[in-house]
Amino acid sequence: MALLQDDPQHTTSAVGAPDRVTDAPCEPAPAEETLARARELLAAHPVADGHNGLARAIRSAPWSDIELGESTLDTDIPRLRAGGVGAQFWSLHPEADAGCAVSGVLEQIDHVRAMVGGYPEALRIALSSGEVGDARCCGRIASLLGPAEAPAIGSSLGTLRALHALGVRALTLTGVDWAPPTGLTRFGQEVVREMNRVGMLVDLSGTAPETMRAALTVSRAPVVLTRSGAQARTPHPANAPDDVLAALRANGGLCMVPFDAARTGPAVRDVADHLDHVRSLAGPGCVGLSGTYDTGAAHPGALRDAGSYPYLVAELLDRGWPEADLARLTWENLQRVLRDAEFTAKAAQERRGPSTARIEELDG
Repeated sequence: MALLQDDPQHTTSAVGAPDRVTDAPCEPAPAEETLARARELLAAHPVADGHNGLARAIRSAPWSDIELGESTLDTDIPRLRAGGVGAQFWSLHPEADAGCAVSGVLEQIDHVRAMVGGYPEALRIALSSGEVGDARCCGRIASLLGPAEAPAIGSSLGTLRALHALGVRALTLTGVDWAPPTGLTRFGQEVVREMNRVGMLVDLSGTAPETMRAALTVSRAPVVLTRSGAQARTPHPANAPDDVLAALRANGGLCMVPFDAARTGPAVRDVADHLDHVRSLAGPGCVGLSGTYDTGAAHPGALRDAGSYPYLVAELLDRGWPEADLARLTWENLQRVLRDAEFTAKAAQERRGPSTARIEELDG
């Protein structure tokens, strides 16, 4: 039986560049018929992916042409096409030495916009669910800005609104005093309410369980975990406990399971186990995918680059996932979350104006 690490079709698309071999365990390759069916399904229901660090990683690449293929990175346009990616959240996490968090995220916004603008035949900025759909209809990969990290707004709701105006559509509630491991302060709760009002997704990946629970209590819009697996499957601090995953069902939120060996295990089947677990607790409408490519993470088995999504879909087909659930997993769930966040924002804006709350007033 062929093994995925030795699969001659699973190579990078860079001209003249050899495939990168990882230390992941060898796995039996899916049947060609199943793999072909997976590719057909992704052609009809492309992947809307929750996290990719290319805009930051590309700056340190020896050379870069993601249109032809970039052998030193996990992501390029040919592999995004081969993987069936139709929409991508581009991470705005700044360089470690960025200094000021606000200027760091502004630089990342500039990098993403420059990258997308350099390849207009393949990529298109999308600021809403409608624009995501429009990009897909035009044969472009919809490019969403986010997630950014909470230190980028400091303790300023005005900065939050400014980042939203610049296109940021998700913020991770970590690294700030108003979202401590014990939950959310009064100002933290106001941040969540203002995110709901402007239509920015609340990202709970990497937050403490109590913070996750507090945000789920406050938020009237669906929350997302842009790169979290199930704590019950892999006890990693960035993964979500079962009660949080179950609470996503009522919230309408989305757990986007990462292709990160530390969080979900070293093999394709391990990622599939996490997806099975999340689907069983939260329901098929609350599970999604997060490649976490070009973030420095080690990737499981055959999921080595952005062209690998068909291998995971083939595994899920073998497990009996119906096409309707796979369509939700890859495309429909994120689109529904974006639409719901927009509807929530419209209703909130009819009830109240921009919040003028200050942290010293609420938490002082």
